[in-house]
Amino acid sequence: MSRFLSGRLQSLQAYVPGEQPKVSGLVKLNTNESPFPPAPGVAEAVKNAAARLQLYNDLKSEKLVRLLADTYGVKENQVAVSNGSDEMLAFAFQAFGGGGLAFPDITYGFYSVWANLFGLDAKIIPLNGRFEINPSDYRKLDRCIVIANPNAPTGKALRRDDLMEIAECNPDSVVIVDEAYADFASRPDVSALGLAPQWENVLVVRTFSKSRQLAGARLGYAIGHEKLIEDLNRVRFSFHPYNVNALTQAAGAAALEDPEYFEKCRKAIMENREWTRAQLLSLGFRVMDSEANFLFASAPGLGGAEYQRRLRERNILIRYFDQPRIRDYVRITIGSREQMEKLIEATKEILA
Repeated sequence: MSRFLSGRLQSLQAYVPGEQPKVSGLVKLNTNESPFPPAPGVAEAVKNAAARLQLYNDLKSEKLVRLLADTYGVKENQVAVSNGSDEMLAFAFQAFGGGGLAFPDITYGFYSVWANLFGLDAKIIPLNGRFEINPSDYRKLDRCIVIANPNAPTGKALRRDDLMEIAECNPDSVVIVDEAYADFASRPDVSALGLAPQWENVLVVRTFSKSRQLAGARLGYAIGHEKLIEDLNRVRFSFHPYNVNALTQAAGAAALEDPEYFEKCRKAIMENREWTRAQLLSLGFRVMDSEANFLFASAPGLGGAEYQRRLRERNILIRYFDQPRIRDYVRITIGSREQMEKLIEATKEILA
């Protein structure tokens, strides 16, 4: 680091994303991307938008916001959009985390980074022995609560009623529900999306990266009470008003206009998840129930780092987290059936 870096930031540990190597024939199951291309109309919409790039993009993302509101049955002033859900979460941390934050010890790694970056006090609450969130641990905390639901990297999810109970027990604090993976939930009681606008202190944050095949476009959104959305837009206009570029707005709108394709890809990933889980269990793995587009699993007789290394030798990438409680586990993104078959074939070779 240079001698000019602010003293407050010299101990900052930056978030480490999954690697993105450019290798021919790689089976890439490490960053929770979709194995499918964007909806058929996306490319044409982006091409049309590119013809007007000499102009600034729509500050309000009006078409995109309108389509999101129609898709989820909310008002337009209950929706905000962002440059990826990470940006929306960062806005929310700044807007609502001044009195402190609370989130699990095993969850999305960016939460701790943002807390440190913005100088916010964070209360870290351990998952229980089954790697689950205990709703009772989040009662009357008097601070902003952040819950990834389904959680990452475990894939486990709370019920909507549990989330509402947490919000009810913390009436003077915002509960941020990060639903990056909620579209892959097989249970109907996972998402808080339909209830969030009715609650003064519940904010749901989502992304187009996973279930709408737009990871490279960087598009996220929040749905919540109109006053919370107003707060987020205040932060946005104080930092990055033109945050969602014209190409991304066009891509997001086109994706929303093709619900059949969305449903087809979503169901395929869920089916591949259950097939892969059954295969891994038959090989002696410990595999957690997952409501996401990934599995959290432990190989018999192998630590997580070793299993990851041996798969990498076979041109297959998965994600390993070098953390005390989960060193035996890896996170495996669910790809196409062909990709998952290659994973299982390679795993059988390793175990043999």
